[in-house]
Amino acid sequence: MAEKNIRLEVMQAIEPQVEGFMEKFLIPVEDIWQPSDFLPDSENDRFLDDVETLRGESKELGYDFWVTMVADTITEEALPTYESWLMDVEGINQHDGKGSGWSKWVRAWTAEENRHGDVLNKYLYLSGRVNMREVEITTQHLLTDGFDIGTDRDPYKNFVYTSFQELATNISHKRVGQMAKKKGNALLGKMCTIIAGDEMRHHLAYREFVKTIFGEDPSGMMLAFADMMKKKIVMPAHFLRESGGFIGEAFENFSNCAQRLGVYTAQDYVDILRKLNVYWELETVRSLSEEAEKARDYLIRLPERLERIAERMKFPEDQYRFKWVEANGMV
Repeated sequence: MAEKNIRLEVMQAIEPQVEGFMEKFLIPVEDIWQPSDFLPDSENDRFLDDVETLRGESKELGYDFWVTMVADTITEEALPTYESWLMDVEGINQHDGKGSGWSKWVRAWTAEENRHGDVLNKYLYLSGRVNMREVEITTQHLLTDGFDIGTDRDPYKNFVYTSFQELATNISHKRVGQMAKKKGNALLGKMCTIIAGDEMRHHLAYREFVKTIFGEDPSGMMLAFADMMKKKIVMPAHFLRESGGFIGEAFENFSNCAQRLGVYTAQDYVDILRKLNVYWELETVRSLSEEAEKARDYLIRLPERLERIAERMKFPEDQYRFKWVEANGMV
């Protein structure tokens, strides 16, 4: 049977479980936090005073911090690209009159993720610490340029990607929150921490999708996992660029900044892979084809090999000057 047909059959076979996944890993709209819970209330007479307090609390945060905040925000704001990509994945049929469980998941996941870019964007705007027009130009470029994460329409590869990427964003937001709190910015610290919590829930869901697929098609899932790791998991904003810049140029500079700040490092990449290998119990997966056995061996050895590479990696210490943020972190 063709690989495509097998994947479609597996997606259809586990679709009845999606409703349960949504109940377990997503939060009802009425119960979840909203951006206005963290931002000054524009209907309140104290609005301008609260904005002034917010601006004052943001003064102690340095250049690399604001660059990271901007890049994290832009990555979240590119959500339309991610939703359209996932809606095109094999087995996620948004045109099914019965209401596909998978398309319901994608829409509900998108709705939760949408709040992240919303609250971060408004915070950046009110803080007065970044050049919002340059930020908006970069966001529009990223949406226009789209992305190619090497998954095509393959659900197996896409779920490996989202399992990995959701944990990466959890780490990034959590550390940014810790840094903000350490500098006395309790509001921003809490905001980033609760965003990180959302990302963790989503990570737990996507890694469960993959584990379920391992039970249905172990060889196909193992090969897809290995293929993604051979290509390397690229970040969703890997086409990031500033006004007048080239595609991807700003992303490399931002990555160096995040590495220098310790927000997301090469070692984190290795640790995520190691955690996924353990959770998906690669060493005990049965009924693998000969090719899939080789893929398993590759995946089990990969963390140690990547760790050696990470130890040798060097990153520029000089701060690249982004158009988003002035040299002193202020505009």
